[in-house]
Amino acid sequence: MIRAQIQFEKEQMEALRRMSAEEGLSVAALVRRSVDVLISSRSRTPDDELRRRALAAAGRFASGRGDLADEHDRYLEEAFGA
Repeated sequence: MIRAQIQFEKEQMEALRRMSAEEGLSVAALVRRSVDVLISSRSRTPDDELRRRALAAAGRFASGRGDLADEHDRYLEEAFGA
């Protein structure tokens, strides 16, 4: 790990210490977890790209079943064993 020195507002540090005690984690672990969430939220695929991909996939596959619209719940149940 790389050591870094950061400064918090008083209220931020108080909240971090409370959370640390509640969760049984160090303040450093909470900060690392928060940084991970920030990084992953920035690196996720944008919603417009997800929509584009979904629209591109729509209608590209065929089930071969003529009654899919009427029987989709039964087919899902069979597929997932619910």
